[in-house]
Order: sequence, then C-alpha cells, then structure tokens
Amino acid sequence: MTKTKSLLTLLVILAMAAVSTVPLGAAEKQAAAGGTDKLVNINSADAAQLVKLPQVGPKMAQRILDYRKSSGGFKRVQDLMKVKGIGEKVFAKLQPLITI
Repeated sequence: MTKTKSLLTLLVILAMAAVSTVPLGAAEKQAAAGGTDKLVNINSADAAQLVKLPQVGPKMAQRILDYRKSSGGFKRVQDLMKVKGIGEKVFAKLQPLITI
C-alpha cells in the first residue's frame, strides 16, 4: 500500500508540474501581467503601438494605418482581417489584445 501511495503522490506531482509548464496564450499573458485594461485601439493606435502586438511588424503596422485611413476606420475588430497579411490565425492571436 505504501508503494501505491508513493506512486500516486509522484504522479500527482508530475501532473501538476506538467500543467504549470504549459505556455500561456496572448490573452493569458496579458491577464497574468495585469494588463487586461491595456487593449490596443486599432482605430487610434499609432505604428509604435501596433508593432507591440504579436505578428505585427513595421510593414504590417503601416498596412493597418493605410487601411484605416482609406476605409474611414474599423467598424468591428474582425475587419482587421481585411488588411493584407492578417488571416484567421494571426487575427486569433490579436483579438484578445485589440479593441475599437
């Protein structure tokens, strides 16, 4: 019975360690950092603010600014996918971090 308890305890410890090493997603990182109120407004952010977002470099930031200027701004956050280079996968990473 002692071996069984020891083995069970070891398994529980290993399971807890495995769960604690799972990488956090963007939203979880922001929440863990206490930054849930620091969403980037894609209708007012400048290029410097946009490049702080994951998957957004200087060229992508400029495309966002150009699209915003030519379309009169974003009506909903999903409109960001109308910008060349922002598909569903990139948008999924950005969505928890942006607002309009």
